[in-house]
Amino acid sequence: MISISHITLTVRDLEHSSEFYKKIFQAKEIYSSGENTFSIAKEKFFLIGEIWLCLMQGEQTIPRTYNHIAFQIKESDLNTYAAKIKQAGAEIKPTRPRIPGEGRSIYFYDLDNHLFELHTGTLQERLAAYSTHNNM
Repeated sequence: MISISHITLTVRDLEHSSEFYKKIFQAKEIYSSGENTFSIAKEKFFLIGEIWLCLMQGEQTIPRTYNHIAFQIKESDLNTYAAKIKQAGAEIKPTRPRIPGEGRSIYFYDLDNHLFELHTGTLQERLAAYSTHNNM
């Protein structure tokens, strides 16, 4: 069996990005390398739910693309997250066109152009919506 172990994102300002992820995702910091570099750079580990996220100090600037990481949220939490994202100063992108039943989303960039989606639907709901739409 294969599963995702962790996600590593390179960020220019480790401390500032750490605060951003704590505010938006309620990320729990579980490790900070400090000045030690057991890997290739300073890093911090977080848990977002049960997902291990690693932020690593680096100078890499990435272009904005549609490549993204999506987290599932409750429909009732959509406005709360939108407010947190705006308060953190992140840019919220207009959502893409949707068909009824596939859920709603908030798309936003972090401080280093990583695109995230907060999505209210499930895989099963999206497949059902697509199937219904195809049969129209």
